[in-house]
Amino acid sequence: MGLKEKFGIVVSTKMQKTIVVLVENKFRHPRYAKTMVKTKRYLVHDEDNAAKLGDKIVITQTRPLSKNKSWKLERILLNSNVGSTEL
Repeated sequence: MGLKEKFGIVVSTKMQKTIVVLVENKFRHPRYAKTMVKTKRYLVHDEDNAAKLGDKIVITQTRPLSKNKSWKLERILLNSNVGSTEL
């Protein structure tokens, strides 16, 4: 069995070495054939505190690191400028 990868957006960086990532899963409703979107929040290990709020990242599954944390940051795809103030 291979490692699972998910793509998501960072929604919180308030913890030390941990970020919260929002992952969207789109699927078709079996009866009504409407495209539905389910979202789930994952606690992800970020050793270097590299991810910032709004970044698009890739996470991979790992061994359980704590009660709720079993994903780690693989790489940052797109940096966000949400926190910067430019005049």
